[in-house]
Amino acid sequence: MRDVLVELARRVAAGETVGVGTVVATFSSAPRPPGAAMLVGADGEVVGSVSGGCVEGAVYELAQDVVREGTPVLQRYGVSDDDAFAVGLTCGGIIDVYVEAVSRETFPELPDVLDTVRAEQPVAVATVVEHPEWVGRRLVVWPDRVAGDVPSARARDAIADDARGLLAAGRSATLHYGPDGQRRGEGMAVFVNSFEPPPRMLVFGAIDFAAAVARLGAFLGYRVTVCDARPVFATKTRFPEADEVVVDWPHRYLRAQADAGRVDERTVVAVLTHDPKFDVPLLEVALRLKLGYVGAMGSRRTHEDRMRRLREAGMTESELAGLSSPIGLDLGARTPEETAVSIAAEIIALRWGGGGERLTRTDGAIHRLP
Repeated sequence: MRDVLVELARRVAAGETVGVGTVVATFSSAPRPPGAAMLVGADGEVVGSVSGGCVEGAVYELAQDVVREGTPVLQRYGVSDDDAFAVGLTCGGIIDVYVEAVSRETFPELPDVLDTVRAEQPVAVATVVEHPEWVGRRLVVWPDRVAGDVPSARARDAIADDARGLLAAGRSATLHYGPDGQRRGEGMAVFVNSFEPPPRMLVFGAIDFAAAVARLGAFLGYRVTVCDARPVFATKTRFPEADEVVVDWPHRYLRAQADAGRVDERTVVAVLTHDPKFDVPLLEVALRLKLGYVGAMGSRRTHEDRMRRLREAGMTESELAGLSSPIGLDLGARTPEETAVSIAAEIIALRWGGGGERLTRTDGAIHRLP
């Protein structure tokens, strides 16, 4: 829902009732993950996507029906059959889409959710999607408080505890309980949509390649910081797509961020300085942190020299194994923009377990489960 949240809040604040379809479960090679959403406005405008185009038409019509009738629907979409007009997924996957009417009355906590997301603070929205009586009721779960209209204290406590666990892991998922929130049994399904703060991309080295990496990082949804010790190069004018530009010694800045708890296992680090006085102290810090990715730019000769210096500085082989160097996948990239794509491709491949091969040369599922 993150992709449609701002537009949804704007329309609801204006008094509109909006149809929203949200992917709450996926099976096999589904095109969009849980949490992907599509908004259908009263004017017929569509924002977002639940399937990349396969079943959008059917969800569009269903959303309009739900707004008219006021009853939410949990709909499963599977594989298309031989009928060219059948509604289904051509990819071979299965998705469950929960379609609801959202208004001031049905989601009074929406402005608070948007404010929390804009402040880059964690919040989860837990919606009951299956239950004999409570379909459509929801809890909004922050680390320190809960709001919503789930009537059972037992169910509220169970949902809040599990939602915080999913939020800490950065995952959205459907949870199953007994009808009163029992940990065992069936009767209630709750979709937890996690809005964790965006992951960070730290780009060290204020060079032309950094501008391209920052631009692509922002496009991929990272909060991007460019850091360099040279104030003449580290300017906001040179890096307009970065969320912040910092003038500091790279290793000192990263250590301070780690000490402040502002980096985690989703954080990616791109070391583009290829200058030993900057990148060796920086990598000594980075490779000893639990980060999602650490890559360093440089030629094969630069890489070998860097590895020698890091070993001399006391880095172990286990620590050095976490370094992606030379940075990026082998795409034959030459320009800064092409190099940025190769770096982004490596980050994506490592995140989802991809091999970086051409799909035409591989077998099996295209979309990997997290």
